[in-house]
Amino acid sequence: MLNILEVAGQKAARLLDEQIRDVEVESVQCDEIFGFVHCKEYNNKSKDPERGTQYTFLAVDRKSKLVMSYSIGKRDKENAEIFMADLRKRIKGRAQVTTDGFLGYFPAVYNTFGSNVDFAQQVKTYANIGGHSNPLADERRYSVPKGVLTVKTSVHIGKPDRSLISTSHVERMNLSVRLFNRRFTRLTLGYSKKLENLKYSVALLIAHFNFCRIHSAHKQTPAMAAELTNHIWTIEELLTTPI
Repeated sequence: MLNILEVAGQKAARLLDEQIRDVEVESVQCDEIFGFVHCKEYNNKSKDPERGTQYTFLAVDRKSKLVMSYSIGKRDKENAEIFMADLRKRIKGRAQVTTDGFLGYFPAVYNTFGSNVDFAQQVKTYANIGGHSNPLADERRYSVPKGVLTVKTSVHIGKPDRSLISTSHVERMNLSVRLFNRRFTRLTLGYSKKLENLKYSVALLIAHFNFCRIHSAHKQTPAMAAELTNHIWTIEELLTTPI
């Protein structure tokens, strides 16, 4: 089964890389979804970068709901830069980008987009158990959400339309990832044991979401709404289309 996952996941990743290019978008929202590989971070005694806490970075077009870009790794400046560099090559022209409050985004956006972007961050303060002084507070925020206390918006580059500054759509995509991919289900044994397998699984989920699944917001697939294709793809088409 893992051999099938590897072959299909590699195909899905190549398809996404080839198909999602030069997309005209008005507003892109970026966020990360928490998960872990092999073990929780506090059990990652060797500090192996491919084990423990891993984040799936997602960029979603607000209008079409197309997942424009994704990246998986530690939540650090290096991976934020990799993520933004990938997003940049997907977008045609100028776009508005909104991210959450992760500090690594600002240098990543500036280094990849320069001034050719309208960039803002939306910082949400959560009611966490134990507060931020607890080293496990970030993980517990995802495991035991207690609601949003405040929302703060900061404009960093350009002149973004404030009515479009939001991360709500990408946060809804985070929920879809947890619903449709067992590897993100909390408090089970379904988590990935290897980072590569998580990457293959996410590539398959996003390819299916973009090209095969009708979205309730506009009754089309996100790829159709973004004018990347004119029909709903079958699973067979997804896995056999020449690349």
